[in-house]
Amino acid sequence: MFSGSIPALLTPFSDGLLDEAALRRFVDWQIANGSSALVPCGTTGESATLGYDEHYRVIDIVIDQAAGRVPIIAGCGSNDTATAVRHMQYAKAAGAAAALVVAPYYNRPSQAGMIAHFSHLSQQCDLPIVAYNVPARTVTDILPETLAAIAALPGVVAVKDASGDLARVTQHRQAIAPDFCQLSGNDDLWLAHAAMGGVGCISVTANVAPRLCADFASACAAADWAAARDLHERLFPLHKALFSDASPAPAKYALHRLQPWFGAEARLPIIDASAGSRADVDAALTHAGLV
Repeated sequence: MFSGSIPALLTPFSDGLLDEAALRRFVDWQIANGSSALVPCGTTGESATLGYDEHYRVIDIVIDQAAGRVPIIAGCGSNDTATAVRHMQYAKAAGAAAALVVAPYYNRPSQAGMIAHFSHLSQQCDLPIVAYNVPARTVTDILPETLAAIAALPGVVAVKDASGDLARVTQHRQAIAPDFCQLSGNDDLWLAHAAMGGVGCISVTANVAPRLCADFASACAAADWAAARDLHERLFPLHKALFSDASPAPAKYALHRLQPWFGAEARLPIIDASAGSRADVDAALTHAGLV
């Protein structure tokens, strides 16, 4: 259903408020540079600090500005199952193609609890679901056998796997129907993930280097591994630099350097990228040939 380079969109702020004009311009720039889908209101979009009205406004703007040119996978996850249902129902009514639903965080549900969470979402809303596993943030880990059970639910069509465990690509392929969509959640592992059977990445780096990431995705899809490796090595320092301080501060700094109309402002508790982080980003942008 989904493939290629899919940025987990940064959310632009100006003086503490959503910068709607910058967000619309950002959507156009991403599509023009080859991004195959867009994810508003994910972790990189600072969804944790968006109020309900802002969250839904971001989804509305991205869907409106994309105007059907690429599918929109709206961030709908919550550690409160009822809130996740509310987000999914809104996103469906707004015209999203799917919902990105992170494993419930902080509550630390059991594996059976996670299956119950996704089952309830599937029953309450028929918007397709991309399950998102990122145990470094959520503490809970959707184990392969649990994902197999979740993938069997109606409407669960994909996984964004940021577990860092590449063996899971094969485990998922062997336990789940072959048309189940596996997306990497780690830019630095995207090449290996693709070689093992993944079809794309929900990416942080694509915020900053959408054309290079789209070219990389195309090389992987064509099994041109020499070209893919060259692009991976060109982008690799940037993959690392964008996590040299609390995300998404380094990514916002990098994008502001390249596109000054997109502000570097983040929301507390995220603060501006440190001097060391900015130096790492600067060096990585140079290495990638972006400056």
